[in-house]
Amino acid sequence: MTDGPALPGNGVRRRAVLTAAAAGAALSACSVPAPRRTDPAPDPAPGRPISNARRALLMQILAHPDDDLYFMNPDTRHALDAGTPLVCVYLTAGEADGVNKIPGRARPAPDKAAYSSARHQGLRQAYATLLGLERFAPWEISVAELDGGHRAEVNTLTAGVRRVELIFLDTAMHTGRHRLGLPSLWQDRRLVLRTVVADGSPLRRAGSYTYDGLIDVIAGLLERYEPTVVHTLDPDPDIQHSTEAVRRADSEQRGYSDHADHTAAACFAWAAMIRRVARSTRSGGGIPGFVVTSFRGYYNRHWPKNLPPGVLDGKAAALVPYGGSPDWDCGNPSGCGDYNVGGDRPLTNRKGWVRSTRHRYPGARAVVAAEAGGRLAAYAVVGLRLVRWRGTDATGGVWGPPDDLGGGPLAPALGSAGTGDGDLLLFGLRFAALAGHGADNEREVVLLERSTPGGGFLAWRGLGNPSPGRDEGRRIGVPVAVTAPDGRVHLFVRNAEKGVSTRVREADRSWGEWRDLGGGEVQDGLSAVVDGSGRVHVYAAGHHAVHHWTQDAPGAGLTARTQIDAGPVPGDAPAALPAADGSVDLFYRGQARAVTTAVRGGAATDLTGFDGYGELTAAGPALLGRTVDGLLQLRAGTRLSVRSHGPVALDGAALRVGDDGHAVVVGLGADALPWTWRP
Repeated sequence: MTDGPALPGNGVRRRAVLTAAAAGAALSACSVPAPRRTDPAPDPAPGRPISNARRALLMQILAHPDDDLYFMNPDTRHALDAGTPLVCVYLTAGEADGVNKIPGRARPAPDKAAYSSARHQGLRQAYATLLGLERFAPWEISVAELDGGHRAEVNTLTAGVRRVELIFLDTAMHTGRHRLGLPSLWQDRRLVLRTVVADGSPLRRAGSYTYDGLIDVIAGLLERYEPTVVHTLDPDPDIQHSTEAVRRADSEQRGYSDHADHTAAACFAWAAMIRRVARSTRSGGGIPGFVVTSFRGYYNRHWPKNLPPGVLDGKAAALVPYGGSPDWDCGNPSGCGDYNVGGDRPLTNRKGWVRSTRHRYPGARAVVAAEAGGRLAAYAVVGLRLVRWRGTDATGGVWGPPDDLGGGPLAPALGSAGTGDGDLLLFGLRFAALAGHGADNEREVVLLERSTPGGGFLAWRGLGNPSPGRDEGRRIGVPVAVTAPDGRVHLFVRNAEKGVSTRVREADRSWGEWRDLGGGEVQDGLSAVVDGSGRVHVYAAGHHAVHHWTQDAPGAGLTARTQIDAGPVPGDAPAALPAADGSVDLFYRGQARAVTTAVRGGAATDLTGFDGYGELTAAGPALLGRTVDGLLQLRAGTRLSVRSHGPVALDGAALRVGDDGHAVVVGLGADALPWTWRP
């Protein structure tokens, strides 16, 4: 969450910052003269062994205390409820300007060490409540020895088989008029960033971090805990042009829709994950078995809210013990929470961050396809690389060992398209370069295909980026593709201008150039489909309606059409299905609504009994989504099934309807392994 605009520095107890230069402009870009060290190759050749451990553990890498509560719930709570151990790593002390203001009372004197301590206490109260314990449950508080001689405070709480660890690296946020902190540490190779010692901490001395030192510490924590799921913030927030007054009021960095600390923390997290994989494979070792989910931050301020009342209430409830109250007897003399956001203020705040939870890379995390003999194959990104599992029989109920197909470092969502000869194309969004200190930061769309149907895979091929420019190219979305009856494969990507760009693969496998389709601003999470007449359609959620692009005739270029506003304002991306009459049916959940809307023939109706939240997936005659409790549900015709058993279902499960009309759902669990559900 925000800690307000940068303010002139006040006196700080028990902390100091050494700097050699003021921070540069455009801190959000995470772009940075070449690094002082060279890591091993981030993408070794395919064919490495992959960790196949079944012990699930979730690690969240945050900028501030409460980023997890505002931006990652309810995903975090579902994992905790299922018994998945949780480790949260907070990169900053959250001390901001040191003012823990109590509503209705005079503004107190700044005290950064005390405010940091109060926010730590608020987290202890929140997670105790999420574990079903009394909010003042006693925690074990200790000091951890980290890589490079660094030390950190660790708070641990257990409830039966469930466990939460909070690791406070406590780098300083505000260090003077130029606000030197995480963003400057990412940018400036000469910076040494000191830490804050929170009141009551078992630590007695402030430490300091360099750029490489912080990446090494995060990578070391990944190696020590071996998480199977990693949550990060958004490394590449949207470009957002706002007036200076609005930007400061919204606590956003200049030119982008997020807090500068969130962006830097996410960049450090991704750099550490890349370093972790490179270290593991440097001497011929295997790929660590983890998956990633990145979450949007202040982006939520600019788009329709997507959590319905029931889900929102549960999410906001976790922020009540975090905000705390000065009247509580919590045992912490420095404060019983972050009073600035106490009570109902998360819900009444005009910025509305708590009212949405959005993934930075929405869409299919898993892709499932039939191989020779009818057996299923599942593809997903594990250890930042593409992995394939093959079913041991035609049911796909038991999966064989994973095959490493390389391609990394990849974002977690995949695009796919079948070809006319029965083969499968797989598309990813690759972190082609990610480093601080002025080094390159590039993203590209990549393709994996076979030399012949059913044959071996060719080398990964780069398809470039629809948004030119060093900074703009980082803002693109995940690829979505569909094959037309004429054999052309249409590839679509949300571009830096928040519109849609396309590139087309001809039947002879040659690719055309990227082309901007025009139209208005939309969110990521595109849906592409072919109607009964062979025309390609693309749909996306806009600010006020569903946006639509299609062809005048099969084989023609796509153009923007009239927005579809028959139903409510969309809160999440729409899912599209070819209809029996040759048209296309749309399904989506409206702004802050649990009800699913269906748009057929230009008329909108509510789907009875399919309430929930989040993204929808459509295939054949079936529709897949989540209930308000976060369980997967499948609607096929008039039949509704709910998956109430098995591993926690991560986002982006695959839905496939076979030739026999039966649906199969394949996804990843919190153990980073595939599961199969046949309703």
